[in-house]
Amino acid sequence: MELFKNSSKQSLSLQNRGHSSTAHPTPLAGKGKQIVQGRGEVFTHFISFPLAIYPELKKKVDAFRNSILGNNNDNKQRTLAEKGIEESMFVSPNTFHLTVVMLKLENEKDVDAALAILKDKSFSASVMHALDNRPVFVRLKGLESMNGSLDKTRVLYAPVEEVGDEGRLLRACHVIIDAFVNAKFAAENAKSRLKLHATMMNASYRRDKSKGMTFDAREIHKEFGEINWGEYLIREAQLSKRSWYDSSGYYHCCGSLPFPLE
Repeated sequence: MELFKNSSKQSLSLQNRGHSSTAHPTPLAGKGKQIVQGRGEVFTHFISFPLAIYPELKKKVDAFRNSILGNNNDNKQRTLAEKGIEESMFVSPNTFHLTVVMLKLENEKDVDAALAILKDKSFSASVMHALDNRPVFVRLKGLESMNGSLDKTRVLYAPVEEVGDEGRLLRACHVIIDAFVNAKFAAENAKSRLKLHATMMNASYRRDKSKGMTFDAREIHKEFGEINWGEYLIREAQLSKRSWYDSSGYYHCCGSLPFPLE
């Protein structure tokens, strides 16, 4: 597919630099899904690396979805149904992101405390040190099944690797996770569970849960398994609120920590 060829690093304006938390507009209530993960715990927020800021990447994500869903003819829909695939399972291009750590912030006091972490000069300095005070790019390429079995896939995702493979982004993630674990907002084993990935399809998003929690991704992988999604600068780490969306369609941002841009 031509849309997926010749991807390159994205050019970015160098505005809004600095290491302080940034303000964002009033959120719009959305129809998001609150997912219960691990021991019945409900997470309310998460630290994200937004990727939906890149129009070219959003077009690729949308083209991927449209290519699989195709038109609405009966034969196509029957084939998809047999594989357990439906439109609701695809990630919206407007919310495309990488998750660093899931958080449980039960009230405004907790949210304020989480924001205080992002604003803390020592915390910011530690993250910047981990990044060596230099921009960090990620490369998204291919597709993989989270549980390893393509015929019974729960989550289909694009693997993520740091361009240059210096480990700077991983070290920064560990600094971020440690801070929120120490504040009791993240699970103690959050660091060991870290797996940066870009979710493309998730069976848990299926509206009709009676159809099961897996789907057959073998044909999808055969066609799209080697896709080059491109290389993208990680501009910031956001404190995102689940099930709430800003005017852009992305998760409501309570605050953020900007990353180096040059």
